[in-house]
Amino acid sequence: MDFQHRAGGKTGGGGVASFSEANRDRRERLRQLALETIDLNKDPYFMKNHLGSYECKLCLTLHNNEGSYLAHTQGKKHQANLAKRAARDAKEAPAQPAPMKPMVEVKKFVKIGRPGYKVTKQRVPETGQQSLLFQVDYPEIVDAIIPKHRFMSAYEQRVEPPDRKWQYLLFAAEPYETISFKVPSKEIDKGESKFWTHWNRDTKQFFLQFHYKLERPGDDRDDEMHIGPPPILNSDLPPGVGPPGTAPPFQMMQQGIPPGMGGWGPPPMGGNNPPPPPMGPPDGDMPEH
Repeated sequence: MDFQHRAGGKTGGGGVASFSEANRDRRERLRQLALETIDLNKDPYFMKNHLGSYECKLCLTLHNNEGSYLAHTQGKKHQANLAKRAARDAKEAPAQPAPMKPMVEVKKFVKIGRPGYKVTKQRVPETGQQSLLFQVDYPEIVDAIIPKHRFMSAYEQRVEPPDRKWQYLLFAAEPYETISFKVPSKEIDKGESKFWTHWNRDTKQFFLQFHYKLERPGDDRDDEMHIGPPPILNSDLPPGVGPPGTAPPFQMMQQGIPPGMGGWGPPPMGGNNPPPPPMGPPDGDMPEH
């Protein structure tokens, strides 16, 4: 027989493999490669029946070898059944109890009214900075309670229409209601000795002083600060807020003025010290720069 002009016709070479033989060899190599990376013993849906073939318990399909089963697991039908099974198991699984939140005992106090207050407008002679000194009197404050304060934007409150030119300064201490003051919404200088608070436990008075930053260095125009009446804000913002109203004034402190007030604080009561001159009409607004 002449093998000279046949493809792959080298004597003893075995000839060229047919398409079916090449396809079978390819599937066998893929099966061996898949068996090296996938452990079928850990597959809950893989089962070998008594006839020596393999079954997929999820899809109820029959396979002649492991390669056929591995190819089936990567198919669309098997993946869709896996998604359905996962959704059904999640629906039938009992609801896990939510982790318990730490129980925090809410302190309840009977409100006894609004505290007394006094506000002093001041100006630093050296720099021309404007400042405000707040003195709030808490004669019947609960023991171990320290008064707190915070600044509130005009867009947080729900009592008045929002105005970006104003902000609110709130003071809160149990069992008193929370009071707030309407002050100009300018940048506050929080440098050293420019912003401080002090709680005098002996006289039960809380002090807060802050300075506004100069908008234009060297501008010495006589700008006046206007402090609106202290509105009582909604109870959903700070704790203990009551209906709108004003708090009665109280006498200035006679002792316990904290350090850092310098020469701009109010003089102590008594003696021949005259009261500080007013900084402007109480109802006048500060002109805009």
